[in-house]
Amino acid sequence: MGQLTLIIGNKNYSSWSLRPWIFMKHFNISFIEKRIALFAETTDSELEPYFSDFKVPVLQDDDFNVWDSLAIMEYVSENYLEGRGWPSDIKARAMARSISAEMHSSFMALRNALPMNCRKHFPGFKITAEVQQDIKRISDLWSVCRDRFGSNSSQNNPWLFGEYSIADAMFAPVVLRLAGYDVKTNQLASEYISATLALPELQDWIEAGKAETEIIEMDEV
Repeated sequence: MGQLTLIIGNKNYSSWSLRPWIFMKHFNISFIEKRIALFAETTDSELEPYFSDFKVPVLQDDDFNVWDSLAIMEYVSENYLEGRGWPSDIKARAMARSISAEMHSSFMALRNALPMNCRKHFPGFKITAEVQQDIKRISDLWSVCRDRFGSNSSQNNPWLFGEYSIADAMFAPVVLRLAGYDVKTNQLASEYISATLALPELQDWIEAGKAETEIIEMDEV
């Protein structure tokens, strides 16, 4: 196995960086962390060597680079976890991939209106109808996954498919958004949010984000 380096952006803001970071931390995958401040004068020059179209995150495995959060987690799952990043059951695995892909490409109203910001809390934040529609869809996805697959876990784990998976990592930034903007959810979603927030690795990320000093104005509400 090669030496893994994960290139990430600002922990306070970079939701895409959080996904593979928390996934690899949760599964105790050893890696070197390299943080590159986004929207700075040096950002493009620092990212240029990675062939990622100047985006984060990037996983560097010796001289091989993988970019895009979902691709990184699949690569790690296949090469370092014997596929345990996805559920073993074929139907659960298909649904986990479906909701991960949906998270990857959808929920633009929520993303735009509620940018991830670990340093701030917005009690009583007004939620528009478009954002509420995204929140309902996410809550419905969580409910279906828990009801059909997660509740079958012999260890009564709180995760969407029983065991922690790529799907849970994909939704980790959403959890921070819903908690940070004081969004009211149903009981199952609230329990899932609490379980995710309680992860020591997520707490470490939040504290590191709060300690950062860079300000990205477009992500400040």
